[in-house]
Amino acid sequence: MAMIMSMMRVAFDIPSDMEKNMAHDHAQVVPITLFVAVLCLCLLIGHLLEESRWVNESIVAIFVGCIAGVVILLITQGKSSRILTFNEEVFFIYLLPPIIFNAGFQVKKKQFFHNFLTIMLFGVVGVFISTSIITVGSWWLFPKLGFPSLTALDYLALGVIFSSTDTVCTLQVLNQEATPLLYSLVFGEGVVNDATSVVLFNAVQKLDVSRLDGKAFRVIGDFLYLFAASTALGVIAGLVTAYILKALTFGNYFN
Repeated sequence: MAMIMSMMRVAFDIPSDMEKNMAHDHAQVVPITLFVAVLCLCLLIGHLLEESRWVNESIVAIFVGCIAGVVILLITQGKSSRILTFNEEVFFIYLLPPIIFNAGFQVKKKQFFHNFLTIMLFGVVGVFISTSIITVGSWWLFPKLGFPSLTALDYLALGVIFSSTDTVCTLQVLNQEATPLLYSLVFGEGVVNDATSVVLFNAVQKLDVSRLDGKAFRVIGDFLYLFAASTALGVIAGLVTAYILKALTFGNYFN
């Protein structure tokens, strides 16, 4: 690749900045191509094993990801061990919303809203309880295990991170038709749990533990503000979208 770039620069008088941009674009294309290939392979194998009682899509994705990582390490001899990594903002902004939307669109609405208070109790209050227990436990246990000293903010961040449990694998095992109540509770708690943890983590990052004055307790206000604003924005967007889809008749454009 370097030889080709040198020949092109000599033949066509390509500036060095353009060469760097082309190399950067090439470096971006390879991880994206590999990521799409691995994703398509997961979907294909998952579809072929859809009727299997022992293997589901989550297990297929885990094994395909592990095999792809081992193959890349062996081929590149460990030089490109992070070739399939990407910015976490891409996942949260572009990949996670369709996943949550699909799961929410397929869930039984009646069961979900009938148990809404229970879901909020597990998803919000449960996160605070879990965060407190993990924070205090890590603050007491880590020094005894010989871990390097951490700040109070680090312990709080660990508590918030570990209190966010992922229910994707659990939902893959549960059958919504057989256990609608349990499925709605697990799904709702997982969604609210993740949202609460993200908002609480952002609020904790703004906390200055070196000055425990009145401003330190603004973390509670920041959490309530972000949680209420995000919920209101989601409800408004959902209502507007529902009204637009109900008011417009798309069938007339295809007749």
